[in-house]
Parts: sequence; structure tokens; C-alpha cells
Amino acid sequence: MGIGWIVSLIVAGVIGILIMAITIPLDRKYVVRENGKINYKKTTIYLRWNVFDTLTLILAIYTIICVQVLNVFVTNGHTVENPYVQFFTNQSQAWTIVTIAYLISRLSMTLKAIKVRWGDEIDGA
Repeated sequence: MGIGWIVSLIVAGVIGILIMAITIPLDRKYVVRENGKINYKKTTIYLRWNVFDTLTLILAIYTIICVQVLNVFVTNGHTVENPYVQFFTNQSQAWTIVTIAYLISRLSMTLKAIKVRWGDEIDGA
């Protein structure tokens, strides 16, 4: 395993811990759970812009920068033997997957919250 992969794993771990350190307390504070399930009628955080969305936006911008830097390196003829190519390849893959997974889960939770709050009005219209 090259030095770029090792450094990338360390950076991914630090960013992951930072994200969890921010999101777990906010989730516990703002998400209303009853009997272990989210009460979408009482939880308003899914219906407005919040810290989770800001983190995702920052992560998406970081991912775009990593992909573009990787593109520059590959265009200039660098191979996977280059530590920078290794670093940006790993970062691009990891954070693209995380960002897409969050987007899908966020859309799902927002649609559930809309359905629970205004489902009868939407169905009757």
C-alpha cells in the first residue's frame, strides 16, 4: 500500500470522526424518536436547511476539488504510482459514495416528513 493511500485513509478517518462529532449530538437534540422510530410529524429538522446539509455541501465541494486535482494529475501523465494520485483517487471515491448516500437518505427522510405532515392534503388535491 502506497504512502498516498495511507495518508488518504488517515485524512478520511479524521474527516469522518469530525462529521460524526458534529452530527451525532445534533441528531440526538433535534430528531424526535418515539418507541425507537423517528416521529416525522414532530421532527422539523428535515424540512429546513440545517447543519447536516451544510456539512454535505462542504463535503461535495471537497470531493469536486479532489476529482479535479486527480484529473489534472492523470492528464499530465502521472500514474497510480504517484502518491498524490493515490491520495486523490481514494478521497474522490470515498467522499463521492458518502455524499450520494447522504443525499438519498436526506431525500427519503424529507419526503417521509412531507407525507406525514401534509399527506392528506396532497392526496386530496
